[in-house]
Amino acid sequence: MRVLLTGWASFLHGEATAGDVLSLRAAGTALTGAGIDHDVAWSPNFRPGGRHLPGAPPGDYTHVVFVCGPVHGPQLRALHERYAACRRIAVGVSVPDPGDPAVTGFHRVLPRDDGVTPDLSLAASVSAVPVLGVVLAPRQPEYRDAGRHDDVHAALTGWLARLDCARVPLDTRLAHEDWARCATPDQFVAAVSTMDVIVTTRLHGLVLGLKAGVPVLAVDPVAGGGKVTAQAAALSWPVVAAEDCANPGVLDARLEWCRSRAGRVPEPPSPSLAGLVDELAGSR
Repeated sequence: MRVLLTGWASFLHGEATAGDVLSLRAAGTALTGAGIDHDVAWSPNFRPGGRHLPGAPPGDYTHVVFVCGPVHGPQLRALHERYAACRRIAVGVSVPDPGDPAVTGFHRVLPRDDGVTPDLSLAASVSAVPVLGVVLAPRQPEYRDAGRHDDVHAALTGWLARLDCARVPLDTRLAHEDWARCATPDQFVAAVSTMDVIVTTRLHGLVLGLKAGVPVLAVDPVAGGGKVTAQAAALSWPVVAAEDCANPGVLDARLEWCRSRAGRVPEPPSPSLAGLVDELAGSR
């Protein structure tokens, strides 16, 4: 017996959701535990270096198992045609139309939408990874030619994409009618406080991260240093220069520092408004 595990994450134009991949992981673990030889087919768009359906000849397998997601559409019908000589089983799936050839092409369907069967993703193990809140500055024309925002953000987001972490985009801009943004600064600071590290090129990403007690990997997008560097100096917090952002080793080392005991956030200083009060008092 040799099984090919498939799912929507196997198709070239399919979709790899967290639930799909965890369900495939759970199925693979179960087969390994039972001593059943198996491969997993991945979309080349999702895992370029993995096993893909064109590289999984039908003659190599006795069974094809389709895991998770809705059972419908031409991609599943094509799967039945390609692996017609294999016994085909669907498990942990939704069945919107039992008469669909995508459904009837299986020898056995073990659905999850019967009201009693938990989703397979619950059976998969997961690893703890850091959660990084990402706050990027818009282009700032006031810095003229010194602004390196495009280059810095390309380097920073490329580096972030290669990390094994959860990335959460955060925006300091507030809006009352846009559900995707915070409506008050209190909401924004509350969101920031749940992160392990804040990665930012914004002054207030730096300041409000430290205010929330979260270590900040601050990058100044202005060549030679702008307001992020100045504020970092005022708060005695390190900052990565725009010129150094293209070096992944620098970013790796700063992230490691942020997650270490050395990167613990001290109580931020309390700014004084005495100068403003004195100025206004003197003009009365």
